Amino acid sequence: MPVIGDPSLTRPADDGAGGAHCEPDGSLNRLVRLTRRLFSVDVAILVCSDADDAWQAVDGTPPPESQPWAIECPVRAANGRLLGGLRLLHGQARGFTDEDNQALKDLADLAAMAIEQRHVRSGERGGEDTWREEARKLSLAIAGSGTGVWDRNVVTGEITYSPGWKALLGYSDSELTTRIEDAYTRLHPDDLDYVRAAMQDHFDGKTESYEVEHRIRCKDGSYKWICSRGKVISRDHSGKALRMMGTTTDISAVRAMSDRLKRTADLVVNLTDAVPGLVFQCRAVPEGGSWFSYVSAGIWDTFELTADDVRASTTAIEQRIHPEDLPAYRSSLQKAAAALTPWHLEFRVCLPLQGVQWRQGDASPRRDADNGVVWHGFVTDITDRKRAEFELREHAATDALTTLPNRRHFMSRIAAELTRIKGHGGLGSAVLMCDLDHFKHINDTWGHAIGDGVLQHFANMLRTQLRDTDLVGRIGGEEFAVVLPDTDIESAHRFARNVQRRIADTPYLSDGRHIPLTVSIGISALHTKDDDAELALSRSDRALYYAKQRGRNRIESVFFR
Repeated sequence: MPVIGDPSLTRPADDGAGGAHCEPDGSLNRLVRLTRRLFSVDVAILVCSDADDAWQAVDGTPPPESQPWAIECPVRAANGRLLGGLRLLHGQARGFTDEDNQALKDLADLAAMAIEQRHVRSGERGGEDTWREEARKLSLAIAGSGTGVWDRNVVTGEITYSPGWKALLGYSDSELTTRIEDAYTRLHPDDLDYVRAAMQDHFDGKTESYEVEHRIRCKDGSYKWICSRGKVISRDHSGKALRMMGTTTDISAVRAMSDRLKRTADLVVNLTDAVPGLVFQCRAVPEGGSWFSYVSAGIWDTFELTADDVRASTTAIEQRIHPEDLPAYRSSLQKAAAALTPWHLEFRVCLPLQGVQWRQGDASPRRDADNGVVWHGFVTDITDRKRAEFELREHAATDALTTLPNRRHFMSRIAAELTRIKGHGGLGSAVLMCDLDHFKHINDTWGHAIGDGVLQHFANMLRTQLRDTDLVGRIGGEEFAVVLPDTDIESAHRFARNVQRRIADTPYLSDGRHIPLTVSIGISALHTKDDDAELALSRSDRALYYAKQRGRNRIESVFFR
């Protein structure tokens, strides 16, 4: 809160070596001018004394008196960290009302937001400089290694290449333009659409990174095989790609070796059998169906089948595909074969010994001498990766403190419930908002560690009251939301009263201390006429507000209008 104090509080920020000293930006200077004019004082000063930033913005002329009237309001970040202070000086003593105090505090909050935004912008510039420095070091490290570096500005269509990249194609440092359109003309015509599609998929966020193998025309007109890998390193607030960096490696020798291996069956067997996963060659049958002309020893670990099981037909493989994934498996192969484009699919298999596992298939189709389609590909085990991805998704959808679904995940589930009741009807669903009473007082009195324990205690109690079909989530702070499918308002009231009894009968226990708890609950219904699930949550939140206003530890309802 603003405090009238010693005029020594108006001293400038420390000019010692303890912190960086930067000039305030225009928005902060304008805020100081506005503050002085609003309160009609001689001087307004905004002092930033944060460890990462030290400066002051001053507007006005100091009064001549040696002991001027002064008042100061601390400027704090959203997490409570002290950033500095907003100070007023005047040559004569003056009154300062509660309304003045609130206005000064509001201005201090605006200053805090501006300072934090300034820190964010500074961090972004620092991050960009770091990327550029890392790119410079990387370019030096890989110079002469047969790999080149490229940097693409997605917005302007400009792409720049390292000298090593240009040397891969036989160009000198000044012989290539930076236009992306010119870059596409160097791609082999058969690879152009595939490369652009892979690039667009990464721009759209469909892939974690960009990686393609394709042919590219050299200065002398010949084509060589390269592998290009890259990643978008900058996006705007809507997720649109702004900048992308990557590397290009000459893999012509690898491709040539691959061709020789195809002509040497014994060598292929020795190499592929040592690879974890299934390496295969598959041929289509003109009258329909297909068969494996070659499979590596990895077919057993991959599908728990032998080469004999698949020598005449791929039926045995399809019988291992998870029923829910089989349509996508067949459809993706048919589309790739029709367009002669690379096949890539992640799918589940149901194996007698290993159970349900995840597999990734990649293959390239081509026409053979008889105008049929022959596939060369690889199937590998990605079960561990899929499990890790699932765990990451669960973590992103879970409130870390209570392990309940967080707001984003809860809103997706309540949206799905709205879709269900619109499609199937029934009793509808009740939506409850629960708020622990006087939670701020608990935090202030017992500390945040106890407050966290109270939230966990309430979440655990709430779980015990739910059916398997009920939904619950922590919406924020001490607020929790519950959806009771196929439940009318009267039944929801019974549920709410039971929650109130349970929490009243089970106070939180910490080091022998009992902390009594009560909860206010607002109830509404998820209605088939709701355009959005947020509307029902808003109604129950309004009911919760009424419960708070009418004395807490109450249950109130708001009906659909």
